[in-house]
Amino acid sequence: MTGMRFTPKGYGGRRRDPQQVKRDGWQEQGVLAVSVDDDRLTWPERELVRQLGERLYGQRDREVRHD
Repeated sequence: MTGMRFTPKGYGGRRRDPQQVKRDGWQEQGVLAVSVDDDRLTWPERELVRQLGERLYGQRDREVRHD
């Protein structure tokens, strides 16, 4: 018996980088995924992101850092 000759849906092909997934989510569905630590944002912008996150989802665990 030989191996599978097809690739199930969702497997194989080229994997999109995380920035492309975020960009597509915003452009196609109006979903914004942004890190509170994103260096492209100014301090007031990062503070707004933090405040929105806390309002919608509650306080973050201050020990968590995703650099």
